[in-house]
Amino acid sequence: MDAKRRIEELRREIEKHMYNYHVLDNPTISDFDYDNLMHELRDLESEYPELVTADSPTQRVGAAPLDAFDKVVHEVPLGSLNDIFTLDELIAFDSRVRDAVGDVRYVVEPKIDGLSVSLEYENGQFVRGATRGDGETGEDVTNNLRTCKSLPLRLNCEIERLIVRAEVYMPKKAFAAINHERELTGEPAFANPRNAAAGSLRQLDPRIAAKRRLDIIAFNIQKISGAQLATHTETLELLSELRLSAIPFTVFGDIDSAYQQVMKLCETRWDFPFDIDGAVIKVDDLAQRATLGNTARVPRWAVAYKFPPERKATRLLNIIVNVGRTGVLTPAAELEPVRLAGTTVSNATLHNQDYIDERDIRVGDLVFVEKAGDIIPSVVGLAPEPDAASGARVRSEPYRLPEVCPVCGSPAVRDADKSAVRCQSADCPAQAVQRIIHFASRNAMDIDGLGEAVAEQLTSSGLVSSPADIFELSKDDLLKLGRSGERSAAKLLSAIESAKTRDLSRLLFALGISQVGQKAARDISVRLRSMDRIMTATVEDLLDIPDIGKITAQKLVDWMALDSSARLIDRLRQSGVNMESQTPAPLTKLAGSTFVVTGTLREFSRPEIEQLILSLGGKTSGSVSKKTSYVIAGENAGSKLEKATSLGIPVLSEAEFRTIIE
Repeated sequence: MDAKRRIEELRREIEKHMYNYHVLDNPTISDFDYDNLMHELRDLESEYPELVTADSPTQRVGAAPLDAFDKVVHEVPLGSLNDIFTLDELIAFDSRVRDAVGDVRYVVEPKIDGLSVSLEYENGQFVRGATRGDGETGEDVTNNLRTCKSLPLRLNCEIERLIVRAEVYMPKKAFAAINHERELTGEPAFANPRNAAAGSLRQLDPRIAAKRRLDIIAFNIQKISGAQLATHTETLELLSELRLSAIPFTVFGDIDSAYQQVMKLCETRWDFPFDIDGAVIKVDDLAQRATLGNTARVPRWAVAYKFPPERKATRLLNIIVNVGRTGVLTPAAELEPVRLAGTTVSNATLHNQDYIDERDIRVGDLVFVEKAGDIIPSVVGLAPEPDAASGARVRSEPYRLPEVCPVCGSPAVRDADKSAVRCQSADCPAQAVQRIIHFASRNAMDIDGLGEAVAEQLTSSGLVSSPADIFELSKDDLLKLGRSGERSAAKLLSAIESAKTRDLSRLLFALGISQVGQKAARDISVRLRSMDRIMTATVEDLLDIPDIGKITAQKLVDWMALDSSARLIDRLRQSGVNMESQTPAPLTKLAGSTFVVTGTLREFSRPEIEQLILSLGGKTSGSVSKKTSYVIAGENAGSKLEKATSLGIPVLSEAEFRTIIE
């Protein structure tokens, strides 16, 4: 079988399995078999780069970071809905509809609290996605939308042109996991899934959007060629047939039944995997919609019934303090148990000292509790005391976070730039488990087999309290844990030995220094080349490195100045852990130049030419702007070439680019 035909077969099979898993929640093959299919496809595309296409499953996270988003004028405006809050308002809506069109059927859908986007398909292929914006003009977020696993990059039917309206959201489980990660690293938690989704969808780097695990549900066909559809239900059924994830819906012939469904959605909203803030009631018949028309602002054929947030009052019994991986002290409320959003809540987050001060929350107060995103319980403010209790009760003193770590007794100091209060000791036992998990994680030292369960065993048994202890483990130590056999112990020790050879950038990231993420660790390591130089670098030295800001520089210098940090690095060095950068220092021939690549290239693949530009000190972008230095144009270059010409930006052929770099 030739490579092209096999690649097409693999893409179709993988897309089918992605639909089964992410849309139908009904996987038909094991993860292992799925990974093998993806592995085979990547190998073939690597061997035949000319066969790589934008709709391949391997290209969901393949675009370079953008400098800015291009504007998109919506072919069909993305309007909003009129909000209602009572049964009387719903009955009034029904009366207006029936006066205009007579008998009517209504479709009731959950209203997802996310971000509305348009999706454009041409000949069955996903070509562009844009945010709603002001309804007339949005932003091109195509590359970020490609990271949504439930979004088909190619439909199972080649419709000439299709524009779909959809809602991007962050699933509740993903929201909870991301906020947990941010809390451990001292970053502020997202307020709710909608804010998290909005921030993720507008990341200029698609790799960041991919890590946020966004999802998407289609709820309307804006425009379609070659299909005659009479009702909204037909459009939703067609979306499902095309393998798009379509909004769940029910149909009713009277407004009373529709209202009962709205109330049912309100009562069961906690059971959905996404956050919903209401229900949408729509006229089903498309001809009747056309008769009803629109006002200047909203359609007359639909309304959004908004749900009130569930909020309960309960007594704040105590405030306890948890210590995360980076030493951040996080206050948490111990509450009288209360039933909220489907579960019994006895603990809730208080976020930080500023949050407590702004709401004047004290132990013993009656407080309101909500679930942020219907998941994370949060104290949102004071509740009025019952009359009998208000006169007799004396409030406690205002709460202050401790000035020393409640676990190790080291000083706890507030970050100058943030609201976080942080334990200053790298030896703090409370941070040990999370610090070990991070140190061994895939993007850090990549110690296969040292996951959360093993890290907890190692720390609770006293074998490991510092990352340096990992490299002093023996087979006997691991066998004492009780879960490890000879073979698994040998495998873990082999992985630990391999970790000693990791690049300096991975080690620097693995140390878990506040504000020093993967990119900063890589940039610093490539420039300074050794741990010794990093340890002695000043803030001014670090600020000379592109993209390293003052906050990151100061955090790194402060961390390196700690005696506990010096001891940790010295122990790692004595264990044979690599302390040098193994990444070739980038050439600077293209330093300061930003390139946009467009069209079909002959000599290079898109990833090859972009990597070459980066290796020579240049930058790449996915859109043309005034900041663009050059556009490299291949065959069939389109709008980017036109924009470059209009802005007077130099345009290079592949041969001209080759001349420059040689």
